[in-house]
Amino acid sequence: MKSYLNNGYFRSVFFFLLFAAGISAVHPLEAQIPERVFKTDYRIDPEKNRELSVEIDNLSFFKDDEYSGAFMKGYTLPGLWLQAKAVYYPLEMLKLEAGVHFLRFWGANRYPNMAYQDIARWKGDQYQKGFHVLPWFRAQVALSDHVDIILGDLYGAANHNLIEPLYSPELNMMADPEMGLQLLYNSRRFDLDMWVNWESFIFREDFHQEAFTVGLSTRFKFNDPESRFHFYAPLQGMVQHRGGEIDTIFSNSVQTLMNGAIGVGGVWNTGHKIFKNVNLELDATGYYQQAGKLWPFDNGYGVYARASADIYDFRVKTSYWKCHKFISLFGSPFYGAVSTSDEGLTFDNPSMLYFGAEYSRVLAKGFSLGIDLDIYAHLPVTLQGAGQDGFKTSTKTSFSAGIYLRVNPSFLIKKF
Repeated sequence: MKSYLNNGYFRSVFFFLLFAAGISAVHPLEAQIPERVFKTDYRIDPEKNRELSVEIDNLSFFKDDEYSGAFMKGYTLPGLWLQAKAVYYPLEMLKLEAGVHFLRFWGANRYPNMAYQDIARWKGDQYQKGFHVLPWFRAQVALSDHVDIILGDLYGAANHNLIEPLYSPELNMMADPEMGLQLLYNSRRFDLDMWVNWESFIFREDFHQEAFTVGLSTRFKFNDPESRFHFYAPLQGMVQHRGGEIDTIFSNSVQTLMNGAIGVGGVWNTGHKIFKNVNLELDATGYYQQAGKLWPFDNGYGVYARASADIYDFRVKTSYWKCHKFISLFGSPFYGAVSTSDEGLTFDNPSMLYFGAEYSRVLAKGFSLGIDLDIYAHLPVTLQGAGQDGFKTSTKTSFSAGIYLRVNPSFLIKKF
């Protein structure tokens, strides 16, 4: 699924500068890739009542990760995902979608049925040829202007607004759509997203685990987000449970893992056309292995401080991360104390500095483009396990760069 590259960090920097310079020469660009490229608008438009349409949703991507150090190996993600679906509004507050979801990595011809976030281990030797293909269905009802209930495929990934130590942005490209039940609430002072993502279903005599994740993402808004100085407090959490009463895996068959974060943040909306805003946020994170021995640590914590500024047509951002025995369920291994490249290797209180820049542009309704560059400086850390007890590393620098194109047109078939 991932092809490894070995010809240096310089390509990531060159890749980013080439596209940023070339495109900005033609169009002015804007920042916020998660908002403009990765997220999906969940709001139901009452004026579409009794409309039937066909919708194509596609994300094409090329992401190059040049990593150093022992946290994880580098890789490249060249490919796309595509959803083709029929969309019908039988009532002004009800939306139904049915279709298919495809994932394709260029050069790959064999895909595990459920291969993302280590579910391949649960599913065993079951593969698909050519594409990774899943059925798509979503039923959404807007109970009011503030409350939506979703059954089937959820508004997941970037729509959850999780911080990076809890959720890796790369999952917007390669993870399966989340499926289950979701409750969304949005108001002037409070946002709520609660969901159950049923990742693996089992029948009797199955030789893989049942698995599901329960998630919560909220934001308390202390004043109007458009105020000159806006303050807020995020509260986030996820619990993943693996194993069921009818599975056939008896050895260490039940695992329950938890991640959480609580923080406080502020935004300075300058009102200036060039220097638009500054965002500061501080989060405390936690990890707990309530059942099972999947990971070497039963609990841990971390501190995450980040800042960003929107200046003219781009966003610059930086962050500092430090943790103690922390493990992220869905985040990058950079935010954990366990190596995914060397079995049995762990880190004593790892810390990291991050610097990044991004561009994004809404080309037209349903069409958007994003480009980003990320630099990670892994500060010196003491290693444990894998025959390296007590060895202290030097600072290691990793690079990542990507370009993303979201295409989401809709074609009206008939209004009944």
